[in-house]
Amino acid sequence: MSQLPLGMIVAGVAALLAGLILVRKRFAAASGAGKVLVLGPVFEAVALAIFAAEHFLDARDLANGVPRWLPGPLFWAYFVGVALLAAAISFIAWRYVRWSASLLALLLLIIVATIHVPNLLAHLHERLFWTLVARESAFAGGAMVLAGSQWPREGPAGGALMIVGRFVVAFTCVFFAIEHFLFPLFVPGVPLEKMTPAWVPAPALLAYFVGATLLAAGVGLMIQRTRRLAAASAGTVLALLVVFFYIPILAMEIYTPLAVEGVNYVGDTLLFAATILLAGFGPDRPHTGTGLPIVS
Repeated sequence: MSQLPLGMIVAGVAALLAGLILVRKRFAAASGAGKVLVLGPVFEAVALAIFAAEHFLDARDLANGVPRWLPGPLFWAYFVGVALLAAAISFIAWRYVRWSASLLALLLLIIVATIHVPNLLAHLHERLFWTLVARESAFAGGAMVLAGSQWPREGPAGGALMIVGRFVVAFTCVFFAIEHFLFPLFVPGVPLEKMTPAWVPAPALLAYFVGATLLAAGVGLMIQRTRRLAAASAGTVLALLVVFFYIPILAMEIYTPLAVEGVNYVGDTLLFAATILLAGFGPDRPHTGTGLPIVS
């Protein structure tokens, strides 16, 4: 195994262990769907740690994606890695989450505006680029909901962030659901360009199931009464997809040139699962004795 995928895996496992240890009190205080939703920041941190490690270990290659008009591409590759790692640590420690989530959303929106949208305009008829724009926008939307859930209830900023962010996540769920129905042989979850391996039984049936789950989540997230259940259910399905679909694929590819791609798909799908879980956060949360909101 090369240094790059190993470093990404170690970063993800370390973040997962730390996150599960430090989330115990909030998990114990939560109930019902909240016990699943409260894992959203942990899953988010794991994925961010994986991608932060990639930025540190493969900065020169990732610097090629920096817009040409922006000077110092290598600096920006490292800068994004530092930003992702800082957000991951904040979510694990559950400190300064309002600001880390807000800045993460801003970073992702800048990436959408400067990298993905220009590529989309040059490839309007290619499905992949629409998927990338929707994916990064959804990741930003999930961070917006988390940030908004941390703002004081009196202020309008938190409510606006949650409404906009949740709508973006819900729209992406519906968009990805349609892609699952139209292109069922591509890998489920975040439907990029990888085909489902031949050893997976009934790949189309799996795609239709995940598509139906995302469609239900997209509708359910926009209805206050069903929001938390929709987020918890879809987030659970995607997390299980990581465990029983993407990790086995990674295990088969770990000693091949596809190892980094395999780790990326694990992180990508886990981040989408976390994003949907975060979309279930809301202003109706109770508070702990320290004033830090939790989900119940």
